[in-house]
Amino acid sequence: MQEEIWKDIPGYENYYQVSNQGNVRSLDRKVWNRLLKGRILKYFSSNGYKLVVLRSNNKKKTFRVHQLVAIAFLNHKPDGHKVVVDHINNIKTDNNLSNLQLISHRENSSKDRKGYSKHTGVYWNKIRKKWTSSISVDGKLKHLGCFTSEEEASKYYQDALKAIEEGTEIKIKKPKFTSKYKGVSFNKQRNKWASYITINNKKKNLGLFRCELAAAAAYQKELIKLNK
Repeated sequence: MQEEIWKDIPGYENYYQVSNQGNVRSLDRKVWNRLLKGRILKYFSSNGYKLVVLRSNNKKKTFRVHQLVAIAFLNHKPDGHKVVVDHINNIKTDNNLSNLQLISHRENSSKDRKGYSKHTGVYWNKIRKKWTSSISVDGKLKHLGCFTSEEEASKYYQDALKAIEEGTEIKIKKPKFTSKYKGVSFNKQRNKWASYITINNKKKNLGLFRCELAAAAAYQKELIKLNK
């Protein structure tokens, strides 16, 4: 059985400790000349995570237990979202040190999601039957292209990540095929799918879309209107 090791919680030294098994305890201390015995803290749950309340200078603060383990044993410094504490086996209540790792928010966003690749930013497109790569830029999802292999899709993601860090242009794979949907074609200059319909031998543009399916839906919607 794994030996339980305790460490002080930074900011709460001499008051609270956390162990590599995910337990949190208070330490013996005097309050108004009275000795308060230390004890294992009871936790409560929220969104599947274990939480505890720590007190210092008459102030209370709530912490997720896995965060405390990572802070004490992995030297984790919470920064909001860039680096997060991940449960390797996806069991939120298993806060054993061996089950925790520090990964980027990007990696955590796609980790173990159904249909997603083992590579960050890559997922399987059922309609096109290809691997698709995309990356978040300033809160907006940017499509990088469709690929026959996970590795190629991942390379485009990694290149895009490097381009963001260096402030250079993001490389996007241009489709080498026409749409299988009527009234849809790919606009290379705009890097978007164009939707159009022909009425009395005149072409009517219906708009540009990031998604091929959205362009096809626009064509079908216009067709229904004309047939009413």
